[in-house]
Amino acid sequence: MLAARPDWEVCGEAVDGREAIEKTKLLRPDILLLDITTPYISGLDVARAVSRDIPATQVLILSQYEESEMRPHALEAGARGYVSKSEAGRQLLIAIDALVARKSHASQSR
Repeated sequence: MLAARPDWEVCGEAVDGREAIEKTKLLRPDILLLDITTPYISGLDVARAVSRDIPATQVLILSQYEESEMRPHALEAGARGYVSKSEAGRQLLIAIDALVARKSHASQSR
């Protein structure tokens, strides 16, 4: 779904939380799409680390948990948005577009 957008580049994938942090430090993506349930380090802990260490990368959580129960925890961990997997078909691209627009607006404000 993401690779189908010609103006976006998927620059990496990770199999667990540790690798997500390592690759984010190396690749410095604009957006990190992250699940909460990741091996070794939870997605929420990854979001905390990325928000602290690589603040230019915006974290978007995509998870099986319902938004109402997990979104507050994701935002508290530093995520900029949350999409439940049940809504991914309708909401994922919209959420990413919103983060891209936010980053673009912030860059123009400088």
